[in-house]
Amino acid sequence: MKQTIIAAFLAITLLLSFTACADKEQGAQNETDNTGSSQAAQLEKTDLNLGYLNSTAHLLAFVAAEEGYFKEEGLNVTLTQFSSAAELSSGLEAGKLDVAFIGSVPALTFQSQGHDLTIFGGAMSNGHGYVIKPEFSGGKDGLGVEVLKGRNVASVKNSIQDAELQLLLKNAGIEIGEGSDKVNIVYFDSQKEAYVALQNDTIDAASVYSPYASLAKGQGYNVVYYCSEEEALKNQPCCRQVAPTAALSLYPNTYNAFERALIKAYKFTEEDHDKTVKDVKKYIDIDEDYIKTEVYGGYSVSSPDPDKQSTAALKETIVDLGYTEDYDIEKFYNTEIYKAALESLIAEAPDDAVYKSLKEHFDQYE
Repeated sequence: MKQTIIAAFLAITLLLSFTACADKEQGAQNETDNTGSSQAAQLEKTDLNLGYLNSTAHLLAFVAAEEGYFKEEGLNVTLTQFSSAAELSSGLEAGKLDVAFIGSVPALTFQSQGHDLTIFGGAMSNGHGYVIKPEFSGGKDGLGVEVLKGRNVASVKNSIQDAELQLLLKNAGIEIGEGSDKVNIVYFDSQKEAYVALQNDTIDAASVYSPYASLAKGQGYNVVYYCSEEEALKNQPCCRQVAPTAALSLYPNTYNAFERALIKAYKFTEEDHDKTVKDVKKYIDIDEDYIKTEVYGGYSVSSPDPDKQSTAALKETIVDLGYTEDYDIEKFYNTEIYKAALESLIAEAPDDAVYKSLKEHFDQYE
């Protein structure tokens, strides 16, 4: 009887031991299985709607989508093209968009007008200018704003292109208005409309942003100036990543994942030019040669860096131009999301030269 009890006790003890080991192994297996999705499980939301314009300036989003970086970060991002910054702003405020790539000037003016929108990342610097019909330029490029005297110039109100033109005219002592020694600015609602207006006899020159400059060159127009070649306009923050201020607080992990995807996309654009061009063409339907010129021709720099210093300086410029009232930009600028995203990628790949260069730039221009 005693032996039977001992045997039963040993059997139970052995069974419990096996069960505990099995549970431990299963727990370890579950932990291993979940490693890849642990970040996704921490995201406050996984579905994001992103708005962009018909511009190569927003290529980081295109590459992040096409190369699977959004998915890699646990995000399902829907990209939708809009025709103007005003539409993008309305989409953000109506809750139809979670992120928008918006020109820096409209983003700043929207903030000054009380729109609760925060800049938390970058998209592109430079990449814009003005083009003119060859009969008014002698078929030459780079003649500067002097060649615009007495001309009707198509532009877009509340745009970086228009603000830059006004700054250059002011610096050159050229007045805005009708007359042979002035520049008459004619406003349109979108860049596409301003560019198409060149086909009219009443318009002599027009503003451009990527990729319209290359298109214009291909169609026989001449470039008045590229902002990257004007000392007063160098390193201009063309467009920024913008989101509702409250959303950045409600979904910090989600926006961190979004930024990680864009930083990965930037790295890809640095390392694979040919595939980048093909990715962009899926969203901007122009010849690949034009895309390559716009992206890698030296006229622009695509980067997710928030570039706070340059954007704050631009804000002071447009205030001086009378574009907007002054306001405290600190309330509407978030550099922590980008900083955290970049630092997490550096922790994963501490020797990566691209990430290191981004860190150096951020530390200098935050």
